[in-house]
Amino acid sequence: MWISPKFQLLLIKEYQRLKDDESERLKLQWNFQRTLAKVNYHIHTDAIKGNLIPKNITTAQKNHIYANEADLLNVALFGKTAKEWRDENPESKGNMRDDATIEQLVILSNIESINAMLIHQKMEQAERLEKQNIIAITQMKSLLNNKTVGKLK
Repeated sequence: MWISPKFQLLLIKEYQRLKDDESERLKLQWNFQRTLAKVNYHIHTDAIKGNLIPKNITTAQKNHIYANEADLLNVALFGKTAKEWRDENPESKGNMRDDATIEQLVILSNIESINAMLIHQKMEQAERLEKQNIIAITQMKSLLNNKTVGKLK
């Protein structure tokens, strides 16, 4: 590089291009996980709709049930409700799931499916929360010790 300033400039530009490419790949992986969590959420909401929503209730009451079940997952994984997170992060334009790590999104996707199954089995909400929290902790430990997941970062 000390012989040719032109070579130094080319080297710096190529390094920046590689870093930008790496950053874009990581962003795509995060977006894939976020999309997967959104898709699995439909499995979750279908279970709620088919098992927890009584007929002849208002839209507001239905929305409350859906939000309550979403918060069950939030508390199991993040340790707080969506409202608590918004109160702690008023400057954020998204929600707690938008700020989640890849590990958290993988676990969220998993516990949405598991919660749907537990709803179909008519398990009470308090028991589902306890089970989901144990699952989230177990999976987080596993993912944090997984070298493959570490490569995604």
